[in-house]
Formats: sequence, structure tokens, C-alpha cells
Amino acid sequence: MQENFLNLLKEEFQLPNVDVRTYSPLALAYIGDGVFDIIIRTIIVGQGNSGSHDLHVRVSKYVNAGAQANMIETLMMVLDEEEIAVYKRGRNAKTATTAKNASIQDYRKATGFEALVGYLYLQGRLERIIELLKLGLKQK
Repeated sequence: MQENFLNLLKEEFQLPNVDVRTYSPLALAYIGDGVFDIIIRTIIVGQGNSGSHDLHVRVSKYVNAGAQANMIETLMMVLDEEEIAVYKRGRNAKTATTAKNASIQDYRKATGFEALVGYLYLQGRLERIIELLKLGLKQK
């Protein structure tokens, strides 16, 4: 389904096919942040109807640098070489912003995690993202 979604977007908005390996790690983290957020929001909303404040509080437990840093630490042992390389590119990228509510180490790990999610998303590998998130969320 997700690959069809990407194909539909590319077709309808005349987006060129670009080798995802050529994207900057911060561009990958940018899209990965949104993808991770929508997945977590979908999971939380799917657990039952609530007010928007309650939903925000519940989502915020997962969508923050500390939680993402913990998740990637859990996942490192199941990542393949390519995924580790993408994570490290994101982690080591020079960002213009700084962490507000996290250590710089957690912020960098979270950026690497988001870059990995963005990379997998742009490759049409939603199943792999879900597999990794299921493993990472078990540790939460």
C-alpha cells in the first residue's frame, strides 16, 4: 500500500524519481520525523478515542529525542549494514538547531533514527519500518 501511496504522490505531483541514497541525512531526518509521528499518532488514536490533549500527552511519550534515542539503541542489533550506515550519517550530521529538552547525544541519536525512518520510507519499505518500531516499542 505505501509504495502505491508514494507512486501516487510522484505521479500526481510530477515528482522525479531520485535515488534516496543521494538525499542529505537531514532531509531524510525531516521526512522521517513526519513519518514516525504519523505512525505513532495512528497507533495511539487506534487504541481508543480521546480528547486532543490526552492524545498529545500519550504521543509525546514516544515522539521525543530521548524516546527515539532509546529506541535506536534497542534496534542497533537488528539493523543491517546499510541501515546502520544511514543511521550514522544522520547521527553525525551537523544540525543548525539544538536540543531543547534532551541531551545533545540523545538529539543526535534521534536525528539518526529519523534519518533511518525517512530512508526506509522513501524506499517504500513501510513493512521494515513497522517491524523495527514493533521491536523498539516493546522496550518502552
